[in-house]
Amino acid sequence: MAQRAVWLISHEPGTPLCGTVRFSRRYPTVEKRAKVFNGTSYVPIPEDGPFLKALLFELRLLDDDKDFVASRDSCSHINKTSVYGLLVGGGELWPVVAFLKNNMIYACVPLVEQTLSPRPPLISISGISQSFELLFGIQDFLYLGQKNDTELNTKLNQLPDLLLQACPFGTLLDANLQNSLDSINFASVTHPQKQPAWKVGTYKGKPQVSISITEKVKSMQYDKQDIADTWQVVGAVTCKCDLEGIMPNVTISLSLPTNGSPLQDILVHPCVTSLDSAILTSSSIDAMDDSAFSGPYKFPFTPPLESFNLCYYTSQVPVPPILGFYQMKEEEIQVKITVNLKLHESVKNNFEFCEARIPFYNRGPITHVEFKVSFGQLEVFREKSLLIWIIGQKFPKSMEISLSGTVTFGAKSHEKQPFDEICIGGTAYLKLHFRILDYTLTGCYADQHSVQVFASGKPKISTHRKLISSDYYIWNSKAPAPVTYGSLLL
Repeated sequence: MAQRAVWLISHEPGTPLCGTVRFSRRYPTVEKRAKVFNGTSYVPIPEDGPFLKALLFELRLLDDDKDFVASRDSCSHINKTSVYGLLVGGGELWPVVAFLKNNMIYACVPLVEQTLSPRPPLISISGISQSFELLFGIQDFLYLGQKNDTELNTKLNQLPDLLLQACPFGTLLDANLQNSLDSINFASVTHPQKQPAWKVGTYKGKPQVSISITEKVKSMQYDKQDIADTWQVVGAVTCKCDLEGIMPNVTISLSLPTNGSPLQDILVHPCVTSLDSAILTSSSIDAMDDSAFSGPYKFPFTPPLESFNLCYYTSQVPVPPILGFYQMKEEEIQVKITVNLKLHESVKNNFEFCEARIPFYNRGPITHVEFKVSFGQLEVFREKSLLIWIIGQKFPKSMEISLSGTVTFGAKSHEKQPFDEICIGGTAYLKLHFRILDYTLTGCYADQHSVQVFASGKPKISTHRKLISSDYYIWNSKAPAPVTYGSLLL
């Protein structure tokens, strides 16, 4: 008996969506078992948005839902069990256990250890009774002694840690969540904090927490039909926590927008105390599907004194931020070059800097350059046999720029001119260097209001984001190019 996913949804009539997902938890290990057991009748767990819409429709809780729908409202579909089938992603997700109480919808999807076509009798699915037991347990925990919305929000924030104990890996051990909370509190009281050996001192001063998300995007572009362009995003979350106390506890949540790219291959610092199993099992090796975990990614930890990398991750973004081609043709002591760059419309058009470097290896110094540039300016470093196209801080409204010209070289000097064993003859590249502040390609961000700090004093919380280019090459499409970059073929 296990659960594939759990949701808590507040019913909010009069709002655009008529509801908000207040809490959700998916169990990827159970989901893989469901895929095996259900076979061809398997329907993956959808994202929160589509699930919310489908559930509110099935429960007749949408404001504009006044028309008769035969598949839902006919006499042959009268529901007396609180078990529903939801139309999501071209299939029907069944069974979904759901009920409304105190303007809160409690829902979960139990594991069915057999094919779903034809539907087995409900009495034969042991996970359904466990679903009700879990949901009733959550309901009792949320509203036991609850007086206002502040207390409700506090209890919702406690749910992730409580379910790690009460329902690990989707298997319910104790439906009384208050027991799990008491055991956590008892452990913190009965075991006085001691200075750990790895922490050489304590901080004294104004409390503050700084969170910085840095994403580096790599790319190899060829503009050839027989060679696929590759790109990859690697992210790092760096933290500096100046907090008083021997063992302060901090929880940071990373979130994604609706169209954000899920984080994968997540590696965490040893100071992280617990993790959702969905975070650990999200891998770039597996093919992306609708069941990919898209957060929020919560990291509870006890921070060291120094700045540290909380986690690293990769992501399969759908397109590179800048797509381009580079063409170079040799004509005796001259080369003709053509460059075209296009900024993707989804990328923030506000750079700290952006430039394209065009080196010419194994040649003499540049003696003459004739060029035409549609945007920015071109700098010539004659002795280094290098052109730097300074694009600046913004692309034009068309999001597309071009450079063309002819470069003439003098006699080659083996001592001074740059040499490269790969860039021989027409094999050449353009390398992009750029940085965008307050932006990540995945959309990943740390919400200041979601940071939880359990220490004395109210800390100042600051968050920063930036996207940096790293090994961003565009190869000459008119000559052979090395295909050695180990990245994601998309």
